[in-house]
Amino acid sequence: MSRRCELTGKGPMTGNNVSHAKNRTRRRFLPNLNDVTLQSQALGRGFKLRISAHALRSVDHRGGLDAFLAKAKDADLSANALKIKKDIAKAQATA
Repeated sequence: MSRRCELTGKGPMTGNNVSHAKNRTRRRFLPNLNDVTLQSQALGRGFKLRISAHALRSVDHRGGLDAFLAKAKDADLSANALKIKKDIAKAQATA
């Protein structure tokens, strides 16, 4: 399982651990990923996603999963999120 947010594309970053004596060793900064179920208003069902805490706040701020995916760039989304985005767009077009 990759350590990448399905909605924002956030992944691990690298940096240094710096000791008191200024010794530097490489380390990884991992994103704060959570398994959540987000509800889609257009489709009337929930979707299990692995997203960062920052993305969860962004989804709430934009007014839900449907609104977030409408504005999200396709390059940042995972294959699963892209499929959800296309299904939501299709459901909104027919409604």
